Amino acid sequence: MATELDFTLLEKLGPLKNGGHKGPGDGACVMEAVAFVAGEPWSDHPECVSPVIGAFLRNWNDNLPTDADRDRLLKPLIPLIINTRSTQAIEERRSYLALDWMIRTFLPKWLRLAKINDHANKVEALSPIIDMETATAAGPVVRAANEAASKARAAAWDAAGAAARAEAWDAAWAAARDAARAAAGAAARAAAWDAAWAAAWDAAGAAAWDAAGAAAWDAAGAAAGDAARAAAWDALKETRDQLQLSAVDLVKRMAAIQGAQS
Repeated sequence: MATELDFTLLEKLGPLKNGGHKGPGDGACVMEAVAFVAGEPWSDHPECVSPVIGAFLRNWNDNLPTDADRDRLLKPLIPLIINTRSTQAIEERRSYLALDWMIRTFLPKWLRLAKINDHANKVEALSPIIDMETATAAGPVVRAANEAASKARAAAWDAAGAAARAEAWDAAWAAARDAARAAAGAAARAAAWDAAWAAAWDAAGAAAWDAAGAAAWDAAGAAAGDAARAAAWDALKETRDQLQLSAVDLVKRMAAIQGAQS
């Protein structure tokens, strides 16, 4: 039976916040807001929401830098994710969607930004990750991309000065985090358990992180002056912004997979 909803309650909560909260008067993260409007006991694990989607949004909520970002990206998703809790089979399909997004969408964006285009092409050419067989088959390609990204990051690190390295480290982490890397990992793990699957995820996450770092360090240490550096930082932000919108679409696609509630 569908949960009764009262979206007028969102107005009482104000902007979405990071972390956990004691109650409505203390603020709310996106999942606490869901529980509130759905009439459930105050919690960041509402019963009416898919555990895979919930894991994704809890992590993304806390990794976004501002309340305005949370309101812009996450608040419009609230009506879509209520009453999405379903069977184990449906949740597993959602977890593979998260893994597929991480490997074939998130990772190539950073590889291209770091000019690792050959590996980006190979990752994008992989078959959609829909089960353990396709996840295992993706493993060698993802691991090769991971090795290339690690080398690129190390080379960029060596070439940049100490101040540039510190600046780039912060920028790379912020860009990858804000674009939902950590959130995808949480969602994907929420319904998966196989070692080969986990290895594919870990390699993709490491490769994306290293590629983001290589691009950021290259920007921070750009020898062509302030104009080139500014253009490189803009490219980093553009990639992050594109992936944020793509992550919103991922949540919508996960929510659209329907099945009987357990």
